[in-house]
Amino acid sequence: MYRCRSGNRDADRAHTLSNRRDLVALTKDPSAFLTHPDPALRRMAVTALDAQSANVHFITVSQLAADPSEPVRAAAAEKLGLCGSRGLKALATCESDAAATVREATATAYGEIGDASALGWLADAASSDGDRQVREAAVAAIGAIGHPDGIDPLLALIADGPPQVRRRAIAAITVFDDPRVEPAIRRAALDRNPGVKEAAEMIVGRQIREA
Repeated sequence: MYRCRSGNRDADRAHTLSNRRDLVALTKDPSAFLTHPDPALRRMAVTALDAQSANVHFITVSQLAADPSEPVRAAAAEKLGLCGSRGLKALATCESDAAATVREATATAYGEIGDASALGWLADAASSDGDRQVREAAVAAIGAIGHPDGIDPLLALIADGPPQVRRRAIAAITVFDDPRVEPAIRRAALDRNPGVKEAAEMIVGRQIREA
């Protein structure tokens, strides 16, 4: 019995040392761990990539967007946002992912890329996705893209969306120069939800000070 327990301790110690060596090596060269058998290390490797490295290893990052591990898929989807328009095709496969974290990362990546071709999915996600954080990320991405086609979905969300989404939509729509924006924000300043009302009042107050 004692020797068995000792053997287990030795195995645990060896495993810990191996993990430490892997982590040290990962900080030096994350790309070497993108295909590591351990999903935790794959996720950390993807997360550690900068824009240049993500583009150099674009094919691998795209493949990781379909990884069996949800955290790896989410990390890869978000990193595709650093790859510009070349990342759009891979991100399209993430739009229907069963994991909300992956859909949220997809929305964030679309906002980073800034391509108006994503507005259709973002508008649908903002209005009907079952996860609140996905909806909020989609709203923020519509504002980040800043294309005029994003105004109508945001106006609809300010009028009818859930409170957290309405608040995010109020902030997102301020980037647009459109005569419908100010009236929508002023109506939101009368909203019964205190959070929505506060968000709109802050913008109205800023507009008055800047006038």
